[in-house]
This record gives sequence, C-alpha cells and structure tokens, in this order.
Amino acid sequence: MMNQFTISGSPHVHGEESVSKVMYTVVLALVPAVLVSSYFFGLDAVRVLLIAVLSCLFFEWAIQKYIIKGPITITDGSAVVAGLLLAFNVPANLPWWILVIGALVTIGIAKMSFGGLGKNPFNPALVGRVFMLISFPVQMTSWPVAKPLFADAVTDAVTGPTALGLLKEGIDAGKTVEQILSDPNMPAYLDRLTGNMSGSLGEMSAIALLLGGLFMIWRKVIDWQVPFSIIFTVFAFAGIFHLIDPTYYIDPTFHLFTGGLMLGAIYMATDMVSSPMTITGKWIYGIGIGLITIIIRLWGAYPEGISFAILIMNAFVPLINNSFKPRRFGVKAVSK
Repeated sequence: MMNQFTISGSPHVHGEESVSKVMYTVVLALVPAVLVSSYFFGLDAVRVLLIAVLSCLFFEWAIQKYIIKGPITITDGSAVVAGLLLAFNVPANLPWWILVIGALVTIGIAKMSFGGLGKNPFNPALVGRVFMLISFPVQMTSWPVAKPLFADAVTDAVTGPTALGLLKEGIDAGKTVEQILSDPNMPAYLDRLTGNMSGSLGEMSAIALLLGGLFMIWRKVIDWQVPFSIIFTVFAFAGIFHLIDPTYYIDPTFHLFTGGLMLGAIYMATDMVSSPMTITGKWIYGIGIGLITIIIRLWGAYPEGISFAILIMNAFVPLINNSFKPRRFGVKAVSK
C-alpha cells in the first residue's frame, strides 16, 4: 500500500510545545496589559475585549463548520489571541458593530481565506485593524481619555489626542519640541511609561507589555531578535535625528513609550507564521519594521506607523526566507 504523507502548515517546530500551549502562553503574557487597560479604561475596555474575542471565536467556528466543513479548532487558542490583539489595536469607545466587522475581516479574510492557522501571510489582527482604520477613520481615531475602573462614573466619554497625535499636529503647525511637550494635554514621562494617557488599549503600559514579552522569551515562545531589532532601530534612527536637530525631532524614548510600538514589536511582529525562520532573517525583518515605522512617524501622513510597517515586512518574509535559508543537516560548509 502506498504511503501517504500529510503536510501541515507552518510553523514546523520540533519539541514538546503544541499550538495550544504556545497560544495560551501568549494569552497569559497579555494578562498584565489586559489588567492595566481595564483599569485605565474601565468597563469600556472589558466590553471591547469580550466582543473582539467572542466575535473571532464565532467567525472561526462558523467558517469551519459551514463553509470549510472541516475540523473545528477554536479551542487551540489562536482565535483568542487574534481577538485580544485586535482589541488592543482599537480605542475603548469603538462601537461594537465596527469591532465585529473587524473580527470578521481578521478571521474570515486574513486567516481562514488562506487556509487557516499556519498559512496566513499577514498578521490577521493587523489586517483587521488597518481595514477598520481605512473604513472607519473617525471612529478609529476618537481616543477616550483614561477613565479608571473604580472612578466615579461619567455620562459622556471624553476624547483627546494621543501623544503621537499631539507631536504630529505640533510639528505640522511649526512648533518646537519644547513647545509641544509643554502642551497641557501632553502626558508626562511617567504617564507615558505607565499608560495614563489617551490611545488604544494596547498603548496603555509599556511596562506591562515588556513584562509579557520577557515571559514569552523565557518560555521560548518568541525569539528576542525581532522585538530587540525593532526597538533598537527605532531608538537609534530617532536618536540620530534628535542629535541633528533637537528642536524639531523629539528624543527617541518618546517613540518607544508612545503609540503601539511595544505591542507591535513584541506581540505582532513575532508571529511565527508571518515572520522569518532564520536568525539573520529575523534581524533584517526587525530592522525593516523599525525603519519603516520611524519614517512614517517622522514624515508620513499618519502619526503612527508600526501596523503598516509590520504588514509591509510580512509581504517580504517569503523573499527573506528564500534568501537566508538555514544550512541543511549534513551539508559541509564550503571553505573559501
């Protein structure tokens, strides 16, 4: 009888880890950020998180049951991770129906249309986020101010610009960095570090995101090269221009602790499926993301650039993998 081989989608990892273990480790790593965002945005954050996760689970189940008619895999944790990351990329006051549409794009188009987990070339949550940003720009850029969970209730949500938005508006208006930082709406350094400022759920606490990232590196769920190369490239590139003209270019730490840089570098660019396989490839991939991010932030139309940078570099991953292949087992290095 002819032997039959079943080839599964990437990532192909030999070891004791399973898809479920990896995904639920990511969920566990996101718990500190979930708690911080829930504290600063209260029940609105909880609402967004629940709608995003439940919508992603529902759409994956429905597509597998009624369209693909294959095995149901919603228990593997990948849809939960996609839902959490989607929620972290939107404001806490986003209408529920827009979030449901974003979940449909995330699961139905960015993930399942390519064959499901392991076959998607782009990060699904980022595809959903960019789709919502282009389709519903007003709702996706109406940022609520921090409203702690145990604070007195207010009737109307108050919105305000993000730190990156204030920087972009100030530079376009011809203000100096010193004038921009003196704006009363600009969060202080400690607030930027802890997350007490306007923005999406995933912009709330660099400390919480870094703790989760260190946990994933310790559990060997992600490699340190991708987040480090992104963060270092943004810091170095922004630092060079700050040294050239500090009145026009803000100090590089501002870029590290504002916007979605930490979320993107640690949790989204490191996706096993849409990131390179080799160490050299990871460095090239991370440096590319860092460069594109800071270029968009400094000279682009958008104040933020990490989402676009990751998706652009996702498209180059097949070329990177093809150009930097690991040496096959048993092949001797050619001496020169």
